[in-house]
Amino acid sequence: MPLPVLTAENITAGYHHPVITDVTLTIHSGQTVGLAGPSGSGKSTLARVLSMLLKPFSGTVWLDDIPVTGFRHRAPRELRTRIGVLFQQPRLSVDPRMTLRAAIAEPLRTTRDHNRVDELAELVMLTPDLLGRRAHEVSDGQLQRACLARALALRPSFLICDEMTTMLDASTAAALVGVIRDYQAETGAGVLAISHDSVLLDHWADETVRLTS
Repeated sequence: MPLPVLTAENITAGYHHPVITDVTLTIHSGQTVGLAGPSGSGKSTLARVLSMLLKPFSGTVWLDDIPVTGFRHRAPRELRTRIGVLFQQPRLSVDPRMTLRAAIAEPLRTTRDHNRVDELAELVMLTPDLLGRRAHEVSDGQLQRACLARALALRPSFLICDEMTTMLDASTAAALVGVIRDYQAETGAGVLAISHDSVLLDHWADETVRLTS
C-alpha cells in the first residue's frame, strides 16, 4: 500500500485577493517539512488550505491520490479527520466554557472513546488535576498541550503546526516537539511545521520551504 502523501499543487489562495500564488508543496509520510517566510507571505493561508479550512482560488489539494473538492463543512469527514491542526494562539482555539477534558474529547464525540482522553492527556504531559479546569484557569503552555492532544485524538496521518510554539517558553516548546516526533515515529505521520524560528526549523524539519512576500 502506498504511503500517505499530502500535496498542495499550484495553489493560489487568499481572502478578498490572492495572498499566495501558484504554490506547490508536498509532505510525505514520516516527513517534517518546515515552512518559513516573513509575516504576510501566506504561511497561515497555505496551512488553512491544506487543512481544508479555506478553499483556494485555483489549484488542487491532494490527499494520497484523492483530490479535495470540498472545504470547511463540505470537506468529506474521511479526508478532514486525517489532518490534525495546531494553531498559534490556543486561547482562540478552545471554547472558554469547556474544560480541558471536554476540549480534548471534542473530536471523539462520534466515537464515544472516552478512555482515550486520559491516554492523550498523559501523552502530552497534562496531569489529571488540570483536566477539570477551563482555559482561563491554565497557562498558555498547558492549554496548547490540550490543543495538541485534541489534534492527535483521531490519529491523523498529517499534522499541521501553524506557529504552535510562539506563545510558549523554550522548555514547553521542546516538550511538544518531542511529543510530535514520538507520534511520527509510532504512526509515520507527516508534519508541516510553520515557524519564524529558523533555529527551531533547523532542528525539527527535514527540509524547509520559504515563502516570499
